[in-house]
Amino acid sequence: MTNTTGRQLPPGDYWFEDLQQGDWFETGHIVVTESHIVNFAGLSGDFFDVHMDDEFARSQGFPRRIAHGLLGLALADGLKNRASVRLMVAVSLGWNWKFTGPILAGDRIGARITVQEKHLSSKGQGILTLHLEVTQQEGRVVQKGET
Repeated sequence: MTNTTGRQLPPGDYWFEDLQQGDWFETGHIVVTESHIVNFAGLSGDFFDVHMDDEFARSQGFPRRIAHGLLGLALADGLKNRASVRLMVAVSLGWNWKFTGPILAGDRIGARITVQEKHLSSKGQGILTLHLEVTQQEGRVVQKGET
């Protein structure tokens, strides 16, 4: 969902009232390392072979072991939260997320974030739906979804 009609937001702090549907920005990037993958396995308890064993991952059609999908989501959320565009929000109400391609150790990922929807709750609180598209260094979308 690459948006070409909204405003690209310059660095700064943005409140609900400042934003319009279609506004977008890009995050910085992070290189996913083998240390990220191993440490995430230890933290999550997910030592599935496709994350830990290059030979097994190759037998499943990957060039080498892949990062955990939830590690990619966590890194994307971190990139959003430390971007030069700061959305002044209180909480996340949930995620609808898709893993569309593998993230390999050595991949450099970043995200494009678009204001997909903006409305007031029944109690008058501002609610934004953000669409995130996570790409790796070649421009391939590896994860995407809404929060």
